[in-house]
Amino acid sequence: MSKTPAPRPGPVVIEMDSAAQETPDTAPPVPERDASGGELTADPALTGQTMQTLAALAARKPSLLVRLFLASLVAFVGLTASIMAWDFVAGLLERMPVLGWAATGLAGVLVLSLLGLALREVLALSRMRRIDGLRGAAETALAAQDLKAARQAAGQLISFYNQRPELADAREQVNRQLEDQFDADGLIGVLDQHLMAPLDAAARGEIESAARQVAAVTTVVPIALADLAVALTANLRMIRRISEIYGGRSGTLGSWRLTRAVLTHLVATGAVAVGDDLIGSVAGAGVMSRLSRRFGEGIVNGALTARVGVAAMDVCRPVPYVVEARPKISGLVKRALTGLFPARGG
Repeated sequence: MSKTPAPRPGPVVIEMDSAAQETPDTAPPVPERDASGGELTADPALTGQTMQTLAALAARKPSLLVRLFLASLVAFVGLTASIMAWDFVAGLLERMPVLGWAATGLAGVLVLSLLGLALREVLALSRMRRIDGLRGAAETALAAQDLKAARQAAGQLISFYNQRPELADAREQVNRQLEDQFDADGLIGVLDQHLMAPLDAAARGEIESAARQVAAVTTVVPIALADLAVALTANLRMIRRISEIYGGRSGTLGSWRLTRAVLTHLVATGAVAVGDDLIGSVAGAGVMSRLSRRFGEGIVNGALTARVGVAAMDVCRPVPYVVEARPKISGLVKRALTGLFPARGG
């Protein structure tokens, strides 16, 4: 007697009261995770925190107690090292005269090298002060509409760039047009249009390169302090190169002084923030942050790096903007990211 097989259960249909509330375009972004696998809990708002932290640290003026401690520490270490070196060389001369004289020669070379470095720093600071003087003379002539002062400022600026062979054509154009100018605005405008234009183009290239580097590292490197270190290095190099483009020198103390001046100005005026001509860049970063929060943050950090570069141009440029337009952050960031993500041929 065969058994009748039990009927199989049919499919179960669960009716939903309403349509699904979440769709792909309204679903929250997938949470990012750090190197250990933990979920990142950082604020998703794009603020360019890396660049703002960098600017705040570099612009912070040390207290009197800290400066006194550093000065006394350097003086004590230098005095101790000098006495130890003197005792070592004197003892070596008594025991082994040949080695003692060799050590004396090496000590002399070291002292001469230190004097050469000190002289280079002095010349770099002097060069920066000269650029400040040229810019001050041009601004004073513009404010007073003094044609005679403007001609003097033009002569000083042409003399300042007289040893730059890449500016030979620009100097020739300026010399041809100077005599045809009968007001300070027109004369300074000739300098701005012909003498500053090639230097501005080179400075914009340095800004775009630094912004591209900072944006790329912020996007792809998940280590917390790596982007800060790269941003510091890229900004210091960018500011030093911009100073060299406009005729400055790349001394260590001069570069640090210039960097602090630029970042202090940005912090004091609230320029290291999202706003003004950063709106277009931040809007693009907001769209990209839907794909990756770090990608959006990288765009903002790159835009803030470009803003630091434009401020460095303002500080290093020996002529105020009269004819040439001040670079726009959005345009610099667009060109920088175009170089970061080249178009693929089809």
